Parts: sequence; C-alpha cells; structure tokens
Amino acid sequence: MSYRRLGRKADHRKALLRNMATSLIENGQIETTEMKAKELSSVVDKLITLAKRNDLHARRQVLAYVRNVEVDEEGTTAVQKLFNEIAPSYADRNGGYTRVVKTRIRRGDAAPMAIVEFVK
Repeated sequence: MSYRRLGRKADHRKALLRNMATSLIENGQIETTEMKAKELSSVVDKLITLAKRNDLHARRQVLAYVRNVEVDEEGTTAVQKLFNEIAPSYADRNGGYTRVVKTRIRRGDAAPMAIVEFVK
C-alpha cells in the first residue's frame, strides 16, 4: 500500500487530509502527529504541482479537493492563495515543497508530533 490509513475509514481519512491541506495553505504551517504530517506532505506537494500548471483543468482539480469556504483578511480563499502566491514561488523547484519537522512527544498519549511547513 502506498499510503497510510491512519486508523480511519476512507471517507474520514479523505476529509481529514482535505481539511489539513486547506489549513496548511491558509496558515503556512500546522502541528499534527508525525504520521499525519508525512501523509499530508505528499498530498500538498501534489496540489502545488497541479497549481504550477495554472490552467483551468488544474484549478478545477484543486477546487475539487481543497475546501474553499474561508476567506482571510485580504479577501482571498485558499485556492486563490495557492495559485497566486504559493505556486509561483516554487516555479523553479521540482518537488519537495513541504518540510516535516519532528517537535515533541504529546503529553496525553505519547504520540510523536511534527510541524508541516512550506520550504522557503
């Protein structure tokens, strides 16, 4: 299997990754468990590769995956931020757009935590 199941059914896992990808695009970095972070990194890398194409078909594919309901202070949505700010900054880079940094052990259940962020 080429992906992690994360102890969830397929619908729950897809919703989890969609929400986390949207949060990462909106905020620039998030903290989550290490396994979720590794899976999220591959998902967001594929979304950025799609956004670098910058055509209508790619925009529709990203819109079908990313939750596009929140509008930030500037009035932009997550998809607009991905296509207008994030993807152009990686125009000369071939993959490896995100970084997973291990941080700590969570106190309640001893789960290893990590931060997912965009590479500068």
